[in-house]
Amino acid sequence: MGVSMETERLIIDPIREPDKLDYYHNISHDRKVLETFICKYAETPDELDISPYTVNEKMFAIRLKETGRLIGIILYFDDTEDGCEIGYGIGSEYWNRGYTTEAVKRFLDYCFEDKGFQTVYASFFTGNEASKRVMEKCGMTYNRFSEKELTYLGVERDLIYYSIVNREIIERAIAYVTELFSGNAGGHDAAHTLLSPKMPKSVTHESPTVYRKHPVKKCNIVGFKVNQTE
Repeated sequence: MGVSMETERLIIDPIREPDKLDYYHNISHDRKVLETFICKYAETPDELDISPYTVNEKMFAIRLKETGRLIGIILYFDDTEDGCEIGYGIGSEYWNRGYTTEAVKRFLDYCFEDKGFQTVYASFFTGNEASKRVMEKCGMTYNRFSEKELTYLGVERDLIYYSIVNREIIERAIAYVTELFSGNAGGHDAAHTLLSPKMPKSVTHESPTVYRKHPVKKCNIVGFKVNQTE
């Protein structure tokens, strides 16, 4: 049966062959989604081959609990023993209802509690404020700016990365630093201050945190990251 996760309104579980039309309508044929979510456009359902996704154990459907219909996808990739990156996309018909945030929060729990990752990353195209809000609502904080990381739809794109660390690791670190400050007043507050990442007031091409992951490349990847909405 595979992995299955639930939230108040959603089910997150493996993609199945009968999901093809929903995947087509909400992802591959939704041009609003494809403006910020990297995926190959499909003009007709016949152009979409969903079979690779049904055997991808890192990729999941986001379904409405009341209907069981696929409204989006979420996945992890670039995973190591220590961490991974996540990507997600939801059909524009379902934007601005909190579904994305709800799904990402539950998926982060899965990444930490079930997969044992220490850090989870996600990214969005510069200017994509909606995706930035999703990440912030899920407790993620600014990690780095990546200049011209890839080319998508004929345009060189900059990415902003956010990240979140497993709460257990943070708690252990706070306990350790608090112990170091145990002889000083406000030791626990000092620990939080030292361990809390801060996002710069502005992120520009001249930011000292600029990071280029790899040379500019043509992007012809089937949906994996850079989502768009809440």
